[in-house]
This record gives sequence, C-alpha cells and structure tokens, in this order.
Amino acid sequence: MTVLETPNPTTNAPTAPAVPATADSCAGPRQPDRRPDGQDRYTISEVVVFTGLTAHTLRWYERIGLMPHIDRSHTGQRRYSNRDLDWLDLVGKLRLTGMPVADMVRYAELVREGDHTYGERFELLESTRRAVLDRIAELQDTLAVLDRKISFYAEADQDAGLVRDVRQMERVR
Repeated sequence: MTVLETPNPTTNAPTAPAVPATADSCAGPRQPDRRPDGQDRYTISEVVVFTGLTAHTLRWYERIGLMPHIDRSHTGQRRYSNRDLDWLDLVGKLRLTGMPVADMVRYAELVREGDHTYGERFELLESTRRAVLDRIAELQDTLAVLDRKISFYAEADQDAGLVRDVRQMERVR
C-alpha cells in the first residue's frame, strides 16, 4: 500500500483512490530507468539508488508516518512502487523548501484523509511557498552583496596591476 492508498475498512485491503486525469499528482517527469506500472516493485536498495536517500532514512520516513504503507514481499522485505518514488520525489522537493518534517508528515496525513482536505493542503503549501519566496529574496540580497565585493576586489586587483579575466568571473555567476 502506498502513502496515497488507504485500507478498505471492511477488508483492510489497500485501495487506491480514484484519480481523474486532471487530479493533482506528486509525480514529476518520469525517470527513464523506472519499470512500467504493474511491474514496479523496487527493493529498498534500488530506491536508495534512485533517490540518493539512505535505507535508514527510508525506514525512518516509514516510522514517522511520511510513508506509512509500504508494501512488503512474502518474506517481509519492503517493495516500493513508482507511486512511492513519485512521493519521495515530492518529499525531497519539500525538504529543499525548508518545510519542517512535522509539516511534511501532516501533509502526508492530509493526502491520505482524502479530497476534503484540499483547503488545508493548499494553506500548508502556500505558507511554504511564501517562506521559499522570502528565502529567495534573502539570497538575492546576499548575492548582490557578494557581487559588490567581487567587483571591488576585481577593481583593486586591476589598480594593482593584476588583470583578472572578467569572463571567468561571469561564469561563476
């Protein structure tokens, strides 16, 4: 069962939500090395290669509820699907935004609860987006300071008879 699936209350069997073609998806562009849907059962070692995450991190995500319903083989080994890889890709993007793990877990809970949580999910993601925009503005200000310092030292080097290749500085930007 994946993070987007919920157990059937009667049989406790996993059921995937009906997903219309226009539905929100956590999938980015499909990675070329993935198996076709239906044949997509990856071991934890394979997921480590795909994602760059450690096996410890994957187990921890499962333990804290970020990925609580990973399928298991008949021997108890974790089996990840393409949907799980898509979810991990989204989680990676959320991590890059600086979203706290507790908020990521809350988002995962909201996804599992169903469509009626769209409003709360929207607010959570919108808040994260605002924080990212604030961080981008802060980094742009920092970059401007660095550019001024670099220009100062380039001019000082030129005045001292040292000539720097300005094109080299532009490549760094």
